[in-house]
Amino acid sequence: MSCIFCDILEGKRDGHILYDDESHVAFLDKYPIDVGHSLVIPRKHHERITDMDAEDVGHLFSIVPKIANAILTSTEADAFSLAQNNGRAAKQIVPHVHIHIIPRYNSKGTVWTKRQISSDAELMELSEKVRSLLI
Repeated sequence: MSCIFCDILEGKRDGHILYDDESHVAFLDKYPIDVGHSLVIPRKHHERITDMDAEDVGHLFSIVPKIANAILTSTEADAFSLAQNNGRAAKQIVPHVHIHIIPRYNSKGTVWTKRQISSDAELMELSEKVRSLLI
């Protein structure tokens, strides 16, 4: 079975990369809940977080604050939500472990289900802004 996130890691699909190191990659969600919605994934494919060892889970979560801070700064969001789903019944769409960082704005309220489609240019501009804060 093909994995969209593995395809992004292998360069077979485009992704607006915000962060990458030897073990993890963060990129903008193509169908964001709100502006700046991003995903942090391990390079190694695991379908569920329970398939990972505790050290790898800890390392994955340890980079989230750094990425979230850069997203908050670049989007001027007021807050953010984290989400991590495991399995189809939990609404995990892509079967590759990922953590959602979803910026939240006082002026918009908190919505979980409404998705928007950003243009490639919007995603590129935002990814460059976030990356510049992570260098």
